[in-house]
Amino acid sequence: MSPRRPQTLRPVRHASHQLYLHFYDASGTERLLPADQAREVRLETCLPARDFPTYEGQQHTPGSYWAASSDTVLDYESFLEARWMKLLDFDAKVACFAAQPFLFEGIDADGSWSHYPDLFVRRTDGSVLLLDVKNPEQIDKPKVRLQVARTDAACQQLGWDYRMVGEPDAQLWATVEWLAGYRRPLNAAASVADTLLFRAQHPVTVAELLSLWSEPDIERAVTYHLMWHHRLLFDVTRPLRDHTEVWAAPDPEHT
Repeated sequence: MSPRRPQTLRPVRHASHQLYLHFYDASGTERLLPADQAREVRLETCLPARDFPTYEGQQHTPGSYWAASSDTVLDYESFLEARWMKLLDFDAKVACFAAQPFLFEGIDADGSWSHYPDLFVRRTDGSVLLLDVKNPEQIDKPKVRLQVARTDAACQQLGWDYRMVGEPDAQLWATVEWLAGYRRPLNAAASVADTLLFRAQHPVTVAELLSLWSEPDIERAVTYHLMWHHRLLFDVTRPLRDHTEVWAAPDPEHT
């Protein structure tokens, strides 16, 4: 779970500032900054802004997820949040992400408000996406809609994108969930990767790719690893089968 954070005095707010970010930096130091001073903070490196409680009989399902994209272990509050972590981990446009690394504290026409966004996402182009994960049955409730409006307005002020998400697309999730089992680094089987990528210079089915070996158990695992890491490309909108076509991603040094 999250490391223990030291308690420090909170800075005094000034009435001229309407939106603050409250967070603990990578060293555990507590920070409270106006939004216009927090834009450039690398929030993906911060500690979680709060602890996720665990107790007997709770309805949430907290746990931890190892993110291959950043080689970090992140805490989550529910299985649904863990699903979105896994989807982000698979997304080639995502560099890294963090779970609840800050608290929004704001004042608007409806009064004061605060909110811990679920996932802070840093894309490979440097842009930011903020995700809130919510049970689909709760999304249309007035309290949730007000939270969405406030968080969206805050993100617009910061120049970030924002989405409230529920259940992911079933087909995409089925594929990502399967491939996630092969996301960890290759070790003894790393040499197999070059052979597979060479054989996939042009589109080929998974079955054809593995036909060189009579019992390709290791080679199949390496194939799925390469698919997770986008070194073998394929149509993620269709079911993953042996007749799925794959092809080697372009070499960045030659594009």
